Amino acid sequence: MNTGIFLLLGTNLGNKAQNLHAAREKIEMTIGRVLKASSVYKTAAWGKQDQPEFYNQVISVETELSPALLLEQVLAIEHEMKRKREEKWGPRIIDIDILFYHDIVKQQVDLILPHPGISSRRFVLEPLAEIAATLIHPVLHKSIQTLLTECPDTLLVERITL
Repeated sequence: MNTGIFLLLGTNLGNKAQNLHAAREKIEMTIGRVLKASSVYKTAAWGKQDQPEFYNQVISVETELSPALLLEQVLAIEHEMKRKREEKWGPRIIDIDILFYHDIVKQQVDLILPHPGISSRRFVLEPLAEIAATLIHPVLHKSIQTLLTECPDTLLVERITL
């Protein structure tokens, strides 16, 4: 069983709390057991800011799936939840990003590991630091807590209670 896999869940359409819950359930059924889940964070939209705020959460999972099969399953969950890819960084009912798969470093057209945006996005680093502050980024060779401290992103990221 593979551990050390971190996924970012994000949503800014519909019932955001329910979208996150549904995504976690689908992950448990098709990918593997959720080992840890961060709090939910309300975050300003990043990249394309004229849209509703997001709810984001990072989870750690264990799975028997390879990175390629994990990506395939993540995309299937997004499709099942009616994710529409109409514009880059646009509104979405669910977004599931693979942040880390162990310390694997991989660069392919459809899959880059670790996710290339981790160090520049506070909405990723805040929930990731909550559950894995000492995790070392395999390319940048810094802990998640250090990356959060150094993060240039100043957009609002607020822990919320659902």
